[in-house]
Amino acid sequence: MKDPKEPLLMDHDADGITELDNNLPSWWAWLFVLCVVWAIGYMIYFHVMDGPGQLDLYEAEVAAAEARKPAAPEPTAEEATAAAAMSEPSTDETIIAQGQDLFTKNCMVCHGPDGGGLIGPNMCDDYWIHGPTFADNVRIINEGVLAKGMIAWKGVLKPEEIYAVASYLYTLRGTTPANPKAPEGEQASL
Repeated sequence: MKDPKEPLLMDHDADGITELDNNLPSWWAWLFVLCVVWAIGYMIYFHVMDGPGQLDLYEAEVAAAEARKPAAPEPTAEEATAAAAMSEPSTDETIIAQGQDLFTKNCMVCHGPDGGGLIGPNMCDDYWIHGPTFADNVRIINEGVLAKGMIAWKGVLKPEEIYAVASYLYTLRGTTPANPKAPEGEQASL
């Protein structure tokens, strides 16, 4: 009779490799039974009894995070004054010169050296794709128009620089570029 602690070898082998016929450890067998019971309970709760799905849990977590988010602070008097000052184009020659320099470095590739348009639209005529106002110009420079290939400059330029470029663009209106691009968008009545 064999010793029970001695491994039980099966009668077959493949290329000199034999197979043991040992019993599974009891902890492994109980873990398997526990996993099967848990899977059955999971299936009944989520598929038969309509328990909350992943989308429900996600939406609840997003709502909880939104509730914890602090409210946006009210702008200070200084910030409100700065925002109001940036709602109209500057007539300061220093700011316009800074805007022209930034336009030459960043915008000329698409809008041409004189704003007449290359890949991008003509900035000198009365036709505007995304709005003719100064605030529209600031918004478009800030947020970009990815569908048209214009990047958002808010991560590249400071707000004062965006304001300077928009102020410079405002001075280009009504000028006559050397090779103007055909009008795009709707004619603005300023």
